[in-house]
Amino acid sequence: MLRIIKNLYDYRELIAALTYKNIVIRYKQAYLGILWAVLKPVMLMLVFTLVKGFVGIETGGLPYPLITFAALIPWVFFQESISEGVNSVTSNAALIKKIYFPREIFPLTAMVTKVVELAISFAILAGMMIYYKIIPTVYAFWMPVFVLYTMVVALTISFFGAAMNVYYRDIAQAIPIGLSLLMYGSPVIYPLSLVQKKLLTERAAGEWSEHFYTLYTLNPLVGIIDGFQRALIGATQPDLQALYPGLILTFSILPLSYWFFKRAENWFADVI
Repeated sequence: MLRIIKNLYDYRELIAALTYKNIVIRYKQAYLGILWAVLKPVMLMLVFTLVKGFVGIETGGLPYPLITFAALIPWVFFQESISEGVNSVTSNAALIKKIYFPREIFPLTAMVTKVVELAISFAILAGMMIYYKIIPTVYAFWMPVFVLYTMVVALTISFFGAAMNVYYRDIAQAIPIGLSLLMYGSPVIYPLSLVQKKLLTERAAGEWSEHFYTLYTLNPLVGIIDGFQRALIGATQPDLQALYPGLILTFSILPLSYWFFKRAENWFADVI
């Protein structure tokens, strides 16, 4: 791990240069510029709010647009980081063939690029909180932890996906479909409290209810999204029981994902 950190530190200028290049290319000659970064979560929030008007969703008295946008911030950051990360190696084929440097820089750079967009989304959320007169509390200091956790989850998937995409280009096509399905398995449209009510309180699945809930919380985005909503909007401590399953799964898979990436990178230049 120390060697990995040292490598990234040694190539910090390259990471900064690639990040700047990605941002410039992405928004060059775009009339709205970087505002396109927040168009997706804003539009999704409006659509979900419209749907909520027809389908009753309990929010505990909190404004639905606010808790939905708070859920979309980590979700969109996660989704975009993976989408860019999986394609990061193949999209830099010319650079890979010219010179060697740690290839994990590509997925990492793709994710760092999205941090800029994440900051803009936080600014919009702050404006919404002022509008709804929601004052952040000391629990808001959990935010850096959740952002870092989201980055780790995104890198865990990106390392494996980026390596596989070099050999099987179908991966880049399958990732968006998988992420779309995963969104419905995450508390984005509905709050986690609704799942807890159905499975833990009403025991909708009978004796299997607790097992289904544990399986549900293996999705790291469940704890992350719920944590965002609780810490920022609900002014309460994050539900650690909802965090642990996904956290343990992520840190169990991360070393394997990174090992697979480093093993596969030996043939990137030949295959790509």
